Amino acid sequence: MSRIAVVGGHGAVARQLHPLLVAAGHTPVALVRRDAHAREVAALGAEPRMLDIEASGVDAFVEAFAGCDAVVFAAGGGPDGNAERKQRVDLEGSTKSTEAARRAGIARFVQVSAMSVDQPVPGDAAPVWRAYVAAKREADAVLRDSGLDWTVVRPGALTNDPPTGAVDLGVTVSRGSIPRADVAAVVAACLADPGTVGAQFEVVSGDVPIATAVASAPRFAG
Repeated sequence: MSRIAVVGGHGAVARQLHPLLVAAGHTPVALVRRDAHAREVAALGAEPRMLDIEASGVDAFVEAFAGCDAVVFAAGGGPDGNAERKQRVDLEGSTKSTEAARRAGIARFVQVSAMSVDQPVPGDAAPVWRAYVAAKREADAVLRDSGLDWTVVRPGALTNDPPTGAVDLGVTVSRGSIPRADVAAVVAACLADPGTVGAQFEVVSGDVPIATAVASAPRFAG
């Protein structure tokens, strides 16, 4: 049994992930910032701990990670059109989590990122989209250079559709969408498979069962 800290523990992917971790015999430690959110994640089998990702420093992250064996970064700045919040949550939240894991002696770290963030941004893209892409790209680079046992999961457009249990996964894949429930299943499969350490991949809905696809996840080639 492992205790797995989930940063962004009340997020849409995280709420799909908690029951999967419980079913696998783990204890998800959901980091949330509101009492109401704590009650919701507790009902899903997670242990809630309070952490304001934006306002807290690295020391608070270290304290929140106490007793955990792995970290999942599943936080996002939300669809509020706020470029500054993308910086504070998607980038700084990730880099604080990475540094806190290092200080806490937690090696395993799985990050939910986004597909195509290494590609050039179209010239007519909105500032908030540019901020989002830059935040995800830099956060992934910091994690890859951290010395942790990392995996970077880069899903396509997220939906609330029911899970399919099958994906298309590779270094790059054709643009598409994927249910948040399937992203959660991919994260859970990565945590269960030490062969995904050092892997970075894009993933959308497809025809390959998740366990099979994750077992052949490509390692980052630089």
